[in-house]
This record gives sequence, structure tokens and C-alpha cells, in this order.
Amino acid sequence: MTSHISAAFDSGNIQVVAADGDRFDLQIVTDHLSDFYQWFHFRLTGAAGRAVTLRIINAAKSAYPDGWPGYSARISSDREEWLTTPTRYADGVLTIEVTPDSDNLWVAYFAPYSMERHHDLIAEISSRPGVRYRTLGRTLDGQEMDCLDLGEGPLQVWLYARQHPGETMAEYWMEGALERLTDPHDPVARALLKAATFHVVPNMNPDGSRRGHLRTNAAGVNLNREWHAPTADRSPEVLCVRDAMDETGVDFAMDVHGDEAIPYVFLAGFEGIPSWTERQGRLYKLYGTTLAAVTPDFQTRHGYATAAPGKANLTMSTNQLAERFGAVAMTLEMPFKDNDDLPDPDYGWSADRSARLGADCMGALYQIIGELAAK
Repeated sequence: MTSHISAAFDSGNIQVVAADGDRFDLQIVTDHLSDFYQWFHFRLTGAAGRAVTLRIINAAKSAYPDGWPGYSARISSDREEWLTTPTRYADGVLTIEVTPDSDNLWVAYFAPYSMERHHDLIAEISSRPGVRYRTLGRTLDGQEMDCLDLGEGPLQVWLYARQHPGETMAEYWMEGALERLTDPHDPVARALLKAATFHVVPNMNPDGSRRGHLRTNAAGVNLNREWHAPTADRSPEVLCVRDAMDETGVDFAMDVHGDEAIPYVFLAGFEGIPSWTERQGRLYKLYGTTLAAVTPDFQTRHGYATAAPGKANLTMSTNQLAERFGAVAMTLEMPFKDNDDLPDPDYGWSADRSARLGADCMGALYQIIGELAAK
């Protein structure tokens, strides 16, 4: 049987440049109206039992070429279990080696999170007791901006993910957080919902997700550079979410992401905002040290450099929310590679670990909720 590659499906992205038997030269397609690219997701058929070489020849000019050294692609024959496969980066080419057990194999940058799975998540969670569903608006492609509200407490907590659609680990994180928050037998969840009202946007960028983008929406816009002045024709996703935040206020916010290059889980804060207060800084640091005590998958040694006083980029959501509302806001980053503190040679950083981290982040929030409430 002749082997083939296709990507004409939800979140698919690849282009075949050349094929010679079981060797394929491939290119990742740029986000629509953008120069960003790094996300790939495609299907290999008809190659059961044969060694196949997949060469992504434009890897060197991707958005984050530092993300390739030490990286392993993910493969799956059932689209549920995603394993790492031998991958190497040299001379600007990312080479992926696979020997499929069946005539259907999916290959991706990270375990994909399709819009169909997103709809399943919304349907499942919104049907649970105490959960209130609302749509905040629509995207440029006409998709709903889904929001799940739960809890009755006075603190206003906003959790949102996938501003950058290729960072699919962020929505797996949402699964873990929502599973814990909606478990009626979990005392941490019950205490959190008594202390706070949660507003959860599991996917900030449905259009980019479906289109197979790395970083942008249908207009080629990086949503995490729009929070100062979002518009309906350029970034309606941010506009409708920020408008909803203006209605409720924000006490605590977490923006969930993935990082291409850094092989650790870490937080990024808001140190450079003009109105920074000692209380905000103390609670941000307290959350990080608490989360590090809750799970060994999180650490505080590695991460991004902090902005100088008054130099924060207010187009980014974490900075904008900390400045706008006096919130304790933070960006959570998970790796595309592996967590070098606890490497897993079979799975790397995975969907399951992302979901477990989501649950653990709710546990850490419970431990500081009293401090957060003491304004």
C-alpha cells in the first residue's frame, strides 16, 4: 500500500513538498494572514509496519526555532494516547521517525485538542449542578465564545486558555481544573465555590484552533497583544471577554499557555505595571510558592525575565488585568518538550499531566483564598 499524508481536518496543518516512498518532505503552513507557524498536525495512512521518515524542512524559520532542540513529536493511532517518537533537529530540518503499527497514524506538535472535544467539554460541564453557561459573543468565523460560571462567593476568579490556539495543553489543563471544581465530593472545590465565583473560558481562540494556527485568530492577530484596545473587527474574542470582566471585576486571574522552548512549568507575573502594589506582589509570590509545594511538576527557578518597574507590556492580558482591576493575575506556562525536573521518556509533558496540573492549581488557590479575600 502507498503511504499518504493529509491534514484536511479540524486543527490540521501540514503541506507535502515532496514524497519518495516512505520519506516525506513537509512544510508547516503559516497562520492565516500571519508569519507565525510552528503547530503541525497531520495523518499518515498506508504505512503499517514500515519505517517512515518525516522531514519538516522549514523548521528553522518557525516562530520559535529554539523549541526544536530536545523536542519530541507526538504520535497516536487512536487519537487518545499520544506517545513521543524519535525526533531530531539539525541543519534547520526537524526529522521525525515513525514505524506505525497500523495504517492510520496521527502526528502532532502536541496532543491536539479539537473543537469537537471542546464542544464535548462544554456540553458535559455545563450539564453539571451549579454550572451556568453563557456565550460572551462570537468570533470572526462565527463560533461562540463559551463561558462557564460556577460558585457564589464574592471573589471574582477568571480562568482562560488558548489565546494561542496551538498551545493545546492549556485546554487539557482546563479539563482538570473543571473536573475538580465540579466534583461535589471534593472539599477543596466546595470551599472554593463558597469563597469565589469562577468565570471559565476554556478556549479564547476557537477560530485559530479549528484552522490549525499556532498563535493567531482568523484575522492573523495575536490575541495576547490586544488587551489594551480590542476591537470587534480585529479581536472580538478579547473584546467580549474583557467587557464581561469589566462587569464582574477581577480579583484573581490565570491565563493558561504553553511554551515552546523552556522545558519546565512556570508562572509569569505583572511586575512592571505602573500601579503595582506590595499586596499584589506578595500574593503572586505566595501562589507560586504554594503551587510548588503542592506539585513537583511546578517550579520557580526557571521562567521569563521580569519587566522593569513601569515597563510592563499592557497589551498582554496578565499585565492589563493586574493594572485595570488591581488583580492578582498570572500566566501559567507548560512545556511542549518535557518537564526536565520529572522527565517521561514515553509521553513527555502530556495531556494527562496538564489536566492534573489544572486540578493542582485549584488546590493551591484554595490554600491562599483567605489571603486573597483579606483586602
